[in-house]
Formats: sequence, C-alpha cells, structure tokens
Amino acid sequence: MTDLSNRLRPTTLNEFIGQKHIIGKDKALYKLILKKEIPHLFFYGKPGTGKTTLAKIIAKYINTDYYYFNATSIKIEDLRKVFDRYKNALIKPLIFIDEVHRLSKNQQEVLLPIMESYQAIIIGASTENPFFTLTNAIRSRSFLYEFLPLTKNDLSEVIDTALKDSEIILSTEARDYLISSSSGDARAMLNLLNFASKIDNEITFDLLKELRPNVIGDGVSSSDSHYDLASAMIKSLRGSDVDAALYYLARLINGGESVEFITRRMVIFASEDIGNANPNALNLAVSTMTATSKIGYPESKILLGQCAVYLASCPKSNSSYKAINKALSLVKDGKILDIPKHLDSQHLGYLYPHDFSGWVEQEYLKEELNLYETLNMGYEKTLSDWLGKIKGKNN
Repeated sequence: MTDLSNRLRPTTLNEFIGQKHIIGKDKALYKLILKKEIPHLFFYGKPGTGKTTLAKIIAKYINTDYYYFNATSIKIEDLRKVFDRYKNALIKPLIFIDEVHRLSKNQQEVLLPIMESYQAIIIGASTENPFFTLTNAIRSRSFLYEFLPLTKNDLSEVIDTALKDSEIILSTEARDYLISSSSGDARAMLNLLNFASKIDNEITFDLLKELRPNVIGDGVSSSDSHYDLASAMIKSLRGSDVDAALYYLARLINGGESVEFITRRMVIFASEDIGNANPNALNLAVSTMTATSKIGYPESKILLGQCAVYLASCPKSNSSYKAINKALSLVKDGKILDIPKHLDSQHLGYLYPHDFSGWVEQEYLKEELNLYETLNMGYEKTLSDWLGKIKGKNN
C-alpha cells in the first residue's frame, strides 16, 4: 500500500472531511469558493487537519495555477519570479505558503503590495496563531480561520474511505485505538494504518499499540475538545476550585494543547474575572505567558500549575470588565459627549492636580455616567478607599 495520506487526499469540496465550522455548505467561505471569489486566507491549527488540502481544493476549483512554498526555506527571489510572471496576466495564481509563522517581517512586507493589488491569491498555513506571528498589515488584508482537530466521527469517516476496496481487516478495538491515539490528526492516523497494513492485513490493537505505544498528544479529541476543556478550566478558576482547575489544565497539557493557547486564556481571565481585586494576578499570568513561551514543554507544566493555583485562589471581581463594556456600549449607541474645553489640547482653564496636593475638583465629563461600580473585593476596596481619601482632601 502506498502512502495513504497522499492517496486519500480529498480533491473536491464534497470529499473534504471536517472543519464544518469553516467549510460547511451554509458557511461564508464555502459560498465564496462556489462563486470563485477567493480572498487572501490564513489557516491555522494542529497538523493533519486539512489546511494544505483545502488550499489545493480551492486552487483546483477556481482552475488557477498553484504554487507551494515552505516558509522555512522560502526565497524572496522565487516569490518575486512568480509575481513577475503574472504581472500582466488575466489569471491570478494561488500562492500557498506553509509554516507561514516562520516568515520574517521583511518577508511579510514583500507580500503586502501583492495582496493589496490582488495580483495573486495568498493562502498561508500555520500551526501557530497568526494573531501573534503575522503583522497587522497582513492580517487586515486577509481572513483567518482556525482548523480544529478532527472529531471522532470525522476520523471514522476517513477510515471508512481508506478501507473501501481494500483487503484490510480492522478489529473494533484497533479502530478505536487508531482514532483515540491520533488526537484529531488524520495524517498521523493514516500513517499508522499504512505501516500496520504493511505488516499484516489483519490489523489488531496489539499491532497498533506496538507501533504507537502512546497517544501522539498533538491535539484534543472531539469529546475533549480544547474549547470545552478550556471553558471548564476557566469556569473552575472563576469558581475558586483549585483541584478542578488543575485537573482540566492537566487534560489540556496531556492533550498536547499549546502553552500559548492556555496562557492566553489565563491572562484574559486574570483581567476579566480577578481584575483589581488582585492586580498582581495579571502580572503573574503575563509572566507565565512570557516564561512558558521561552521554556516550552515539559517544564512549562510547572509554571502553568503555579499560575492556575494562584488564579483560583484570588478574590474575584469583574467590575472593570463590566465598566469598559458599559462604556463601549454607550459610545456605540451614539452617546458622544463634548470634551470640556479645559481638557482639550489647548489646556485653557485646566487645573493641574499636582498644584493642588494631588486632586482638585473640576469637570471631566459633560454628563455623569456612573460606569464603574466596584464590588469592593480584595484590593478593589483599597482602591475605593484611596479614591475616597484623594477626593476628600479638598472637600
């Protein structure tokens, strides 16, 4: 049997398995492909989830020339040669760049005029989040889609396709292990099936277990999706349940979830759910994000565990979170207040608080809004006391 992952690679949208949140028949991207109106796209997610495959399908569907580049070895001159070849052509080639997170900022800048003029269609794929690896200019000219690990049903469908018209006999136990040990990675699953079939057409659990003793840990299976586990971890942190937070964190780590994914949510939680009840929570979460990005697994589990215990143990307040949302809502609803003259850039009539021992009464808003309502939790009470003392000086 030849390489199953290549032999079974889908060539049409109907054959494409998974990513229904992106390419389902009711989804915007699917409709754009049907209309052959393809924007610049960046796909990111775990390996073996269909990023490269979908790019090839798009190129075939719109009947255009397809060029593959890998950012680990890409040469700007090679890109420019392709661009020059189509400078005055009616056809727009599709340029696919794998491992796009490895592009330097200078290399990304070379893409900007091409993307701006739409001289070529740029599609990139990455295992890293493009919000952290691509420049704002690149992101503003493209659409970003996260590819999720394939579900158990998706992987089962892939197996059915692989076994069709084959002489392979797969036991139920072996089939279950193929799926569960592949962690949502179709390529890894077909690779295991491929080499097992070279040994024996009757594939058993023991044979698969011998080839792959452990789960590859490169994603989280459907019933344990990273979104569900992350949600459970955050809710446990919010509920101050240390053990539950650690358990779900361990599930995420064991499933191969990236430290970036976990720490981003910890940083958001520290501000949204703890806020000024303990401002140091944000400092610790950001420090954890920075440190784990340099350290990686397995040592990062120690830092993640420490941070989780701290966040769960902190007093909780969403006062600041609610206040900024309330302010944004007012602005979006059209409540635009004039800036008092003494606060504008001319400073006419402005009273400098430092000339009045730190605080002086003056108008800052044309209308009282009462956006912030403290819960007086933890350090928030200290901040409230400070405000009271500050403003009480000249009363």
